[in-house]
Amino acid sequence: MPLTLATTAPGEPEIFASLQGEGVSAGRPCTFIRLSRCNLACLWCDTAYTWRFEGDNRPHRDGESFARQANQVTLDEADAAARIALLGQRRLVITGGEPLLQGAALARMIGHLPPMHIEIETNGTVAPHPALDPLVHQFNVSPKLAHSGNPADLALPPERLAAWAADPRAWFKFVIAEPDHVADVIALQRDHAIGGERIFLMPEGRDSETLRTRGRWLADICSHHGLNFTDRLHIHLWGDTRGT
Repeated sequence: MPLTLATTAPGEPEIFASLQGEGVSAGRPCTFIRLSRCNLACLWCDTAYTWRFEGDNRPHRDGESFARQANQVTLDEADAAARIALLGQRRLVITGGEPLLQGAALARMIGHLPPMHIEIETNGTVAPHPALDPLVHQFNVSPKLAHSGNPADLALPPERLAAWAADPRAWFKFVIAEPDHVADVIALQRDHAIGGERIFLMPEGRDSETLRTRGRWLADICSHHGLNFTDRLHIHLWGDTRGT
C-alpha cells in the first residue's frame, strides 16, 4: 500500500524543509512529511484539509469541507523517501492527520532513507506498528482534551496513555485555550505518573495575536505547575499556511 499524503497544492505532496515549530524540538531544522486521514476530529484543528473531506460531517469550527482529489495524494514509499532525502535534513518529522494509521507503510518508507532522526507527531490513540516502532527516535504525543470536541473514550484511551507514559521516547504536548483546561492535564499527569519535564503546554491559536494573548497567562501557569511552555514558532514566522 502506498502512503496517503496531504497536499500543498493539487497533486503536490506536502513534503518540505522547515523548522520544527512546537515542543521539545522547536527551532530545529527538519523535513516534514504530512500524511492524510485522522481518526479524531478536533473543533480547532488547523489541518482539517487532511480529514474533513466533502461528505464528512464531523464538526469543525470553520465548517469548511475539502475536495479529496485536490487535498489528498498517494505516493510510493520509495518515492516519498527520495523526496525527503533530496531536502538534505538530518531530522524528519512525520505528521498529519494521524500518521500512525499508516504505520506499516511508514516503516517501509524509513527503510529507504539514509540515517536520520525520526520524530512522529501523534494524537496518542494509535499504537505504533511493530515494524515502525523500533525505527522511531521520538514521539510527540498530543492527547486531545475535552475542549477538542472528541469524546474521552476515543481521544484518551487509558491503556494507550499508560503505554506512552512508560516510553522514554514520548514527550507530551497539550493544546490549551482557556486556563481551566489545565486541570485536565494535571489529572492525566497524576493518573499516569508523567514527569512535568516531559509535558509541554501550548496555546491554541492560528495567528500571532491569539498565541501571544493566551501565551501570557499560560506561561505563568506552566511556571506554577513545573511544566514546559511551547509556542507555535511557524505561525509567527509564516502564518497559518501549508508547507511551513
